[in-house]
Amino acid sequence: MADLTTLWEVGLPLAGAGGGLGYARLRAPRVFWTVAGLPVARVRFAVTYRATMDVCGLTVQPSRLRAFLVRNVARRSDVQPVPPSVRRVRGSSTGMRVTLRLPAGLEPADVMAASERLRHAWGVHSVHVVETKPGFVELRMTGYDVLRQVKMPRRHPIGQMVVPVALREDGTAFVRDYLKVPHALTLGANQSGKTMYLRNLIAGLARLPVALVGIDCKRGVEQRRYAPRLSALAVTPEEASGLLNELVDEMESRFDLLSQYGAADLWALPDKVRPVPIVLLVDEVAELFLVAVKKDEERRDRMVTQLIRLGQMARAAGIYLEICGQRFGSELGKGATTLRAQLTGRVVHRVNDKQTADMGLGDIAPDAVVAVTTIPPDKPGVAVAGDSSGGWSRIRTPDLSAEEAAETCAQFAHLTPALPALAPYRPVIRTVVPAAGSAPLVKPIPATD
Repeated sequence: MADLTTLWEVGLPLAGAGGGLGYARLRAPRVFWTVAGLPVARVRFAVTYRATMDVCGLTVQPSRLRAFLVRNVARRSDVQPVPPSVRRVRGSSTGMRVTLRLPAGLEPADVMAASERLRHAWGVHSVHVVETKPGFVELRMTGYDVLRQVKMPRRHPIGQMVVPVALREDGTAFVRDYLKVPHALTLGANQSGKTMYLRNLIAGLARLPVALVGIDCKRGVEQRRYAPRLSALAVTPEEASGLLNELVDEMESRFDLLSQYGAADLWALPDKVRPVPIVLLVDEVAELFLVAVKKDEERRDRMVTQLIRLGQMARAAGIYLEICGQRFGSELGKGATTLRAQLTGRVVHRVNDKQTADMGLGDIAPDAVVAVTTIPPDKPGVAVAGDSSGGWSRIRTPDLSAEEAAETCAQFAHLTPALPALAPYRPVIRTVVPAAGSAPLVKPIPATD
């Protein structure tokens, strides 16, 4: 009986703890990784590091001085190959980061090529290799699929024009830094998460002291709800043509200001005379290229020319482009590929064909095209982000409803700058006025003695 009682007292808590960890592994992977996964991974890494590096081919022969010291000071006849030295090990709620100092004879590409073998050896979900500075690399390990349930990290790069938009697969934040990447192109099929990406971007920009200008030729069904935070909005191709003309005129007037002060760009101007930055958000770029009748071709060519001019020169004037669409290639017409070449940042969601992925990433990161074509349809918001440096990574935007994004725009409506040149295109904010004689929303309660 005593043995049964002891078994009950010991076995029940163990069973409860095991069941709790199993539940946490499925429903709360951050908790499971912090409690159980991270300690196990750190012990496995410390115990098997040298052997793992050896079998993965990430060791080099020691220098002559090292070999001499081993033989004459340590009195050992066998001289072991030298792996990268571990400089720092840090754990987080999503994984583990290890800083390595590469010995002479190894380069970051060697470690990148062995990342998949390192992942299996240490039992983690993924291993990403990032070169931090010459001779040093950082292994960014994730203990679970961080893109399954997106939770943005608390720490992310900050700056004047930096907006956190999505989560990378290595657990870091993907940000839009307009000072580094002034113009960007976002592609994606229907229900791919492209609209969710744009919502997160607008919600982040709404908190910054910038002017937001929208072009939504679908009669404003996507961007009209953000009217309190928009300095201008065009909902038809005719309005878009006039708005682009005004933006080009604004750009030229800013160039006159830069020339007057001898400044190279907007951020070199004194604070008291610096104009507010402008971010142009185009919801569906194909609507600006496609025409139904021949008489509209002149307007189309003019709009395309103005967009190309903005893409080529507007960065110095503090005007930035965010172009979105389902497909963007030469079949849209003259000037499409020229405009695309000005858009440095690329984000491609799930697409309907490989050619669309080639349009978005084939010219800057050919390896990323295969990653785009493997995005499953049941994971909206997953995308591949690339840049002109050839690097790319998988990202996923967090869920954000249209009502939440609109509420954020209304909350920061006081930051909306008034641009006189764009005043004719300032959207009208509609207010719902109850009809006369309609019943009140709150039923009155009669007063009693």
